[in-house]
Amino acid sequence: MESDTQLVALCLSGDQSAWEELLHRHSTRLYQFFYRFTGNRQETEDLTQDVFLRVYQTLSSYRPAEGSFKTWVTSVGRNLLIDHYRRSRHDRQTSSLDDETSGVGERPSPRPDPERTARRSELGRQVERALLELRPELREAVVLRDLQELEYREIQRILGVPEGTVKSRINRGRIELAKALERMGLVRE
Repeated sequence: MESDTQLVALCLSGDQSAWEELLHRHSTRLYQFFYRFTGNRQETEDLTQDVFLRVYQTLSSYRPAEGSFKTWVTSVGRNLLIDHYRRSRHDRQTSSLDDETSGVGERPSPRPDPERTARRSELGRQVERALLELRPELREAVVLRDLQELEYREIQRILGVPEGTVKSRINRGRIELAKALERMGLVRE
């Protein structure tokens, strides 16, 4: 199996299957990243499609020496998200969290238990709602670290802020998330 860097080189030489492999490897993670910010399935699908169009158009600017492809593509996605928010300028609170994608990223159990599945689905919706209450800079730090599982250094590159700021935002974001979950009755002091 080729590395992302090898796939990028193949893409730049015109190999369509290499591009399809990059899409396959990174689309779910980016979809989840966007969904945690928008809370809207259609908006998330549009952003995911747009980010891969932008990645394809700027693929030659990727420099492996400056970081992993995963970090680079997440940075491109973050910039797209910022542009999207600047264009739309409307309230991001949405009631579409009840659609079928709110459980994105959950691993299916070998033997589905309907009661457990329902509890996990509801918990996922409540966490999504709580995430939407965070200020965007705190939400993105928490999502990148705790949900996307990126390292501090990768997050620093994506956000373009010092590592101390990254750690501070993650800490403040986790505290605010806990408070939001407590207000929802999910966490007790």
